[in-house]
Amino acid sequence: MACCSSETCASSSNNGSPRFRRVLWIVLAINAGMFIAEIVAGLVAGSAALQADALDFFADAANYAISLAVFGSSLRWRAGAAWVKGASMGIFGLWVLATVVWHLANGSVPHAATMGIIGTLALVMNVACLFLLTAFREGDANMRSVWICSRNDVVANVAVLLAALGVFGTGTGWPDFVVASLMAGLAIHGAATILRDASREWREAGRVHGVHMLR
Repeated sequence: MACCSSETCASSSNNGSPRFRRVLWIVLAINAGMFIAEIVAGLVAGSAALQADALDFFADAANYAISLAVFGSSLRWRAGAAWVKGASMGIFGLWVLATVVWHLANGSVPHAATMGIIGTLALVMNVACLFLLTAFREGDANMRSVWICSRNDVVANVAVLLAALGVFGTGTGWPDFVVASLMAGLAIHGAATILRDASREWREAGRVHGVHMLR
């Protein structure tokens, strides 16, 4: 008990719960399935926002797999996993910005109906994931990063639907490009939050380990 604070011990207990593990497997399956569905739809519709959201599903599925890999591990391992998640989210944001530039250069106009249908399906799936993960949003950096990813996804799905309406109303690709850029900004902001929390917990775990070694 002297080797960690009450907050750290509680986080370790929550992170190792069978319920959290079951939820992670469920949201992993949902995100992997939606990545396949949305990347195909995004390519067919020519939508930068849909493709960005599809890659977000892929990143989330990979992140949930990382969480399962460090399931029940020490705080330092979990903080390291959260750091990897934050870094991957930041890279994703930069990739989306590059995609927007490419579509702008080519004058792409996405198919609004496909954007609306797939965007609605993605929203339903992400709301379900957020509902499942809400009970774990007050855990350690690893658990919080999982919830932050899911929360960001819901916001992104609403934005995709707004982009679909904008494309339908204007007949141009600008709403799609604007939403994709906003999604990139959201990803980069979320990455900064996760990296800050993970770095703090990594240092905290190092201090706890040092005290333990002295004893």
